[in-house]
Amino acid sequence: MSKMPLLLVFGDVFAGHDTGVHPENQGRLDTIIAHLRQTGLGDRCQVLPPRAATPDELAAVHTRAYVDLVQETSRSGGGWLDYDTVISPGTYEAACYAAGAGLTAAERILAGDAPRAFCLVRPPGHHARPSRGMGFCIFNNIAVAASWLLARGLERLLIVDWDVHHGNGTEETFYGDPRVFYLSLHIYPFYPGTGSRAARGAGAGEGSTLNIPLDRTTPADEYLALFAEALEEACNRSQPEFILISAGFDGYRNDRMVGLSLEATDFGRMTELVVAKAEATAQGRVLSTLEGGYGGAGLARCVAEHLRRLGGFEDDPGGTTAP
Repeated sequence: MSKMPLLLVFGDVFAGHDTGVHPENQGRLDTIIAHLRQTGLGDRCQVLPPRAATPDELAAVHTRAYVDLVQETSRSGGGWLDYDTVISPGTYEAACYAAGAGLTAAERILAGDAPRAFCLVRPPGHHARPSRGMGFCIFNNIAVAASWLLARGLERLLIVDWDVHHGNGTEETFYGDPRVFYLSLHIYPFYPGTGSRAARGAGAGEGSTLNIPLDRTTPADEYLALFAEALEEACNRSQPEFILISAGFDGYRNDRMVGLSLEATDFGRMTELVVAKAEATAQGRVLSTLEGGYGGAGLARCVAEHLRRLGGFEDDPGGTTAP
């Protein structure tokens, strides 16, 4: 494959996770893809289909019993993991490919095909705990990718989670692992109720978790200052060889479910800061995957600005940064 600055991992398989009128539905991805086509940003990326994560790869993060539960629930027609996490007949396959998208991207980045990648996937993942899915999440996509990288010999990873909700599943997975530094900025107290400043890791992983709890009224300029400061601290403490982003865009000011005060350009600025840190210690390597974000056209603009900065595309085709 020809070398390009940015990989975009996406597939039609995600539509098989049929959630009906649920806020986390296929319309999210359809709107993003339509916007990327309209602006021409999709044509500037190397688009790759994802592969499915294997049961063994999922079991590096999740218990076998939980993986089997998701598979059997899908096979038997679907159901609910909790009051807001639905499983349809196509969910197990879609969730395996959502986790596998990160593996597809990680493989290509390590092979030197491109320095950065964005995985446009659903269901999202950062709330999925080792033995339980929750909060719209089935398998923990970013944790599966991080575990795969650790198994290939990397020893210093940084996960940056800017979803407006705390990624409790990701934190739990690596809470005692000093090889993975977890940084999260999120509204607190808020769903899922975790993510206090006091949570800093445990055992050998003590000090490898940095939570920045925020008030829902936090203005954008204050958020960006806190983000820059926290990222600086996280990178100084971890010296990452590879950076992963749990890219939730529900901090967008007009998000339908939550919202902070962030514009698309703010997500672009955050992306620039992460890329700069990756260039300093991680050979520029950044793997980002979609988490939350329910803002329709606003979500699409946020993702486009994120891609534009990940790929280093200086121009702004089609007005991706419009409010």
